[in-house]
Amino acid sequence: MHTDLVAALDIGGTKIAGALVDGRGRILLRAQRATPAQEDGDTVMGAVEEVLGELTGSPLWSRAGTVGIGSAGPVDASAGTVSPVNVAGWRDYPLVERVVAATGGLPVELIGDGVAITAAEHWQGAARGHDNALCMVVSTGVGGGLVLNGQLHPGPTGNAGHIGHISVDLDGDPCPCGSRGCVERIASGPNIARRALDGGWRPGPDGDTSAAAVAVAAREGDPVAVASFERAAKALAAGIAATATLVEIDIAVIGGGVGKAGDVLFEPLRKALADYATLSFVRRLTVAPALMGTDAGLVGAAAAALSRQPNTTAERVAG
Repeated sequence: MHTDLVAALDIGGTKIAGALVDGRGRILLRAQRATPAQEDGDTVMGAVEEVLGELTGSPLWSRAGTVGIGSAGPVDASAGTVSPVNVAGWRDYPLVERVVAATGGLPVELIGDGVAITAAEHWQGAARGHDNALCMVVSTGVGGGLVLNGQLHPGPTGNAGHIGHISVDLDGDPCPCGSRGCVERIASGPNIARRALDGGWRPGPDGDTSAAAVAVAAREGDPVAVASFERAAKALAAGIAATATLVEIDIAVIGGGVGKAGDVLFEPLRKALADYATLSFVRRLTVAPALMGTDAGLVGAAAAALSRQPNTTAERVAG
């Protein structure tokens, strides 16, 4: 049987996306459902199965040889389970087992969503050509992944590079992960908006209280909105600098909804990075916006699965 496609899943707190992806990273078919994040685990799995049902019902399905999953974390690739912070019904949920059953026994590669985005950006995006990189998604949460020595480095459980839960404020607000002052607790979209609202910023007539609305206000010079993004930028800079100091990355790529804020985020981030990345071997560290857009999770999940398959053109995918 000719199996040149990968079934990819991108699972987050807002949406569950699926696709059939070829060895060049092209999406040939896609499906999507909203994530019932406040429901029980099996209800969430039901949405995953609906997405997979659209894929398995396609004539292209016969060409799928494996499944790649990028999931909000933490994940445990060794156990095949997921416990996303923002999906309460999934705690040590046997996602791999359930997906294997739903796809007729196809092998499954599970990684964190930050690692998936890293795989996509290294394959086709802003980290292409870099042997040592950190790629981040800054959105509802903050995730990340690493490329080291030219290879995707998911770690034993698939969570390596999860920068969102590095503590950058020892006395900071409690984080849902159980720690305090995490990068995510300061720099994620909802927390940027929360800080702006707490500081006195008020939305316009449309009532939009999202981080995107705060970004618009910051571009217009609202001092509270500007301060909220500057605080987020410092948290990101501290986390990025710590990562660079540990593993000598030379580029940090930032995607996700918050990354789309543009100079409102990147200008204070680059300035703060100069204050945190001070050692000689990290001073040349650069920061760049992601290039892969909303399909990064799907393309990256496919890349991770393809890289595990021997004797295919995909061996070049993640390294």
